[in-house]
Amino acid sequence: MNSDLKKINKLKKRSRRSNSIQEPKLVERLIKISRVTKVTKGGKKLSFRAIVVIGDEKGKVGVGVAKADDVVNAFKKAKTEGRKNLIKLPLTKALSIPHHVSGNFGACKVIMRPSIEGSGVIAGGAVRIVLEVAGVKNVIAKQLGSNNLLNNARASICALENLTTKSQVLQKRDIKVEQ
Repeated sequence: MNSDLKKINKLKKRSRRSNSIQEPKLVERLIKISRVTKVTKGGKKLSFRAIVVIGDEKGKVGVGVAKADDVVNAFKKAKTEGRKNLIKLPLTKALSIPHHVSGNFGACKVIMRPSIEGSGVIAGGAVRIVLEVAGVKNVIAKQLGSNNLLNNARASICALENLTTKSQVLQKRDIKVEQ
């Protein structure tokens, strides 16, 4: 009886290990950690806010924001939130975006244009981090309006959500491709 339970437990442990191996390897990059305080009747309550970008460098990316009493927990919570908000974007063979796109969030506007192979990521601040974690290697981006890091990251996510491929547009318009 006891040996049977040991065998069952070993099988369970093995199955857990194999599940963790199959998950895609996600890269996380920290944009900003800020110290925030809440003023209460009893005094000031200190906490930390973390902004994290998470992606697989193959066309998936997400932004997470979280607060906690210490930096490590804020980072962990932001990572899990970023994992929940992952989006998929189409990439070209040159690891660029398929077409010109812009995205808005709050007072921020981000404009992205595809670029030739070898030009690299020409972008600043949070937009650059989002594009690198997404796996885009050749792109030109410009952020307009506010310099808020969180809003710029979210505006770049909005822009990347608006990307479509030629086949998706043809399918949406019910046009058959003749070759």
